[in-house]
Amino acid sequence: MPTPKHKGPAPPRSPNPAQSPPRPLEQPSHKKNPSKSTKLLRRFRSVFRSFPVINPPCKMPGPVHTGRTHDGHMHGGRQMSGTLFGHRKSRVNLAIQENPRCLPMLVLELSIQTGKLLQDMGLGLVRIALESEKNPSEKLKLVDEPIWSMYCNGKKVGYAVKREPTEDDLKVMQLLHAVSMGAGVLPIDGGAEGELTYMRAHFERVVGSRDSETYYMMNPDGNSGPELSIFFVRV
Repeated sequence: MPTPKHKGPAPPRSPNPAQSPPRPLEQPSHKKNPSKSTKLLRRFRSVFRSFPVINPPCKMPGPVHTGRTHDGHMHGGRQMSGTLFGHRKSRVNLAIQENPRCLPMLVLELSIQTGKLLQDMGLGLVRIALESEKNPSEKLKLVDEPIWSMYCNGKKVGYAVKREPTEDDLKVMQLLHAVSMGAGVLPIDGGAEGELTYMRAHFERVVGSRDSETYYMMNPDGNSGPELSIFFVRV
């Protein structure tokens, strides 16, 4: 008589933003985000690097990290969630959240096409510098500046504009509420603009002064520098 095979519990499945039902974004709690496995992080890195080729077309202090950046300097900062999203031939949007379940604390429209930026990131390091003119008579926080001169790898490419989150922005954040890291396509009809692509990662926010701060994309394998660094500076 054959011995019946033991059936163990089914392996957990990674969250799929297309299948996860949207839910309202929450106010931040004081619970820490659960850590992800090395296998999941490596899978994200692999997906992100292949994505541009395969398919081009409220305050919650986060854990403190210390490490060495690509230029050899030590830094420490707070972990944030950063999402690049947009239609392939449209300008890319950047949303910064304190965690994926929070309302965005910053939304910027960058003067570079989504497909072009993701392709550049797949090829190597990308440094984006955003410069704003200092006005001593104004007391704005750095990230509240309305417009920025934008430089990509040292070349001026236009301007970045800060705006309030739109309904479309919030729809994207809701679809991705269960995603900590990943890249792909969202089931949002863009008409002639095509599908909406996204890339989400952990960023380390490092504040230099009231006139400068930097967001370093945290590399999943921890062996090399971030593919993307975003510098905010008032001059």
